[in-house]
Amino acid sequence: MTSKRRVSDIMSAMSEGRVRPLFDAMAEDVTWRWMGVKQWTRSFNGKQTVVDTLFGGNAETLSPSSSVEVHCIHADGDFVIAEHSGRNKLPDGRRYDNNYCWVFRFQNGLIQEVREYMDTQLVTETFGEEAVPVACPIDQSTPGTHGHSRTA
Repeated sequence: MTSKRRVSDIMSAMSEGRVRPLFDAMAEDVTWRWMGVKQWTRSFNGKQTVVDTLFGGNAETLSPSSSVEVHCIHADGDFVIAEHSGRNKLPDGRRYDNNYCWVFRFQNGLIQEVREYMDTQLVTETFGEEAVPVACPIDQSTPGTHGHSRTA
């Protein structure tokens, strides 16, 4: 299976609320990087850290109040780019709808690195200046397709 096909299958599964294919495709020593500013720029090293911190320990499904819409997928060699939108209803009833670009780098057939680009200003406006990236259940607060903030 090509890397592009694998990402297409992953994103298709995510649009159906399933995240297991994403984790199954990751190398154990994967690095996930937020390519943002201030508290929204950081790296998460290792598959378990990604699952626990970015997806609140839920390795199977997204919250029913979250959805993913894929816009396009492009590939060149070991790199695959997926542009998509995350649509989320927060526990307090507010909407949090952000756009993303994930750049996957494959090595030996597995995802070795993900660089995630998002509207960090929208994250700050939604969760506040004091929001800090932490592990949280996916249905508690979800900047995009996965939970990663709370107010300190």
